[in-house]
Amino acid sequence: MNLQEYFQRIGFHGSYDKPDLATMTLIHKQHVMSVPFENLSIHCGERNVMDLEVIYNKIVRSSRGGWCLESNFLFNWALRELGYDTTMLGSRVFDRDTKVFPALEAHLIIKVVIDGKAYLADVSFGVSSQIWEPLELISGKDQPQGAGVFRLNEKGDVWVLEKTGRKLEVLNPDFAKSSLVDRKLTNPIYCFTLEPREINNFFDTSDKLQTDPRSLFTNKSICALQNPSGFRVLVGWIYSEVTYKPEEGADVFDMRNVTDDEIERLLWEKFNVKLQNKLQLSDKKTCYTI
Repeated sequence: MNLQEYFQRIGFHGSYDKPDLATMTLIHKQHVMSVPFENLSIHCGERNVMDLEVIYNKIVRSSRGGWCLESNFLFNWALRELGYDTTMLGSRVFDRDTKVFPALEAHLIIKVVIDGKAYLADVSFGVSSQIWEPLELISGKDQPQGAGVFRLNEKGDVWVLEKTGRKLEVLNPDFAKSSLVDRKLTNPIYCFTLEPREINNFFDTSDKLQTDPRSLFTNKSICALQNPSGFRVLVGWIYSEVTYKPEEGADVFDMRNVTDDEIERLLWEKFNVKLQNKLQLSDKKTCYTI
């Protein structure tokens, strides 16, 4: 494991001689633009393990993506190698079906302190809720990014991340009422406390998320990758390219169905992902929006 190999994987060619905000911002953005948010291993008969060297080999050397427990774990390692003051945190992802934050801390995030100021780093949430750059950990401040305006609100000892997006334009009329499309402009994303977490706090979570028949990740195969104009995502057999158009106050969704015969080429051409084992796509009924 070495930083140069990681930097090559994410296409980072800048200076990193001091652990400042500008450097972390560049590396954060390169990571989300290069490493897909994906759970395809689960649907290839493989197991995701909370071992940093295994994750490094998967993402860096095998040009795969990963889910938050892998990608943010790797990003935390890179930041610490660079000399950043980081703390791993656990967050509870808002359930848009039940309209509550469940008890399980299913999402790993990172607090980074630079020159006495705290920031939230998260390179692996995916789709339209993905931050491209770290957020200042300050309550009530609008922080505009590509996907919309992100906002952190402190409520007692709990912080809530929310996003206000734009109106949606769905090009393909067949998907005008797709459950993948959420037309509500402002949505909570997740909540968290500043209680530090160690990686072993996520071992049981990792097992549960990839075995529980009620888990999003066992029900849907997902591969998503950010790009400078938006993101692309494959959910089951539905492929979408989303273009952010803030100057028009809209996001454009270009959605279509794909066949099994297209999948291998699509994963390589659109996500730079090549799988070793046979993928069994899944799109069972469970609440998920892109």
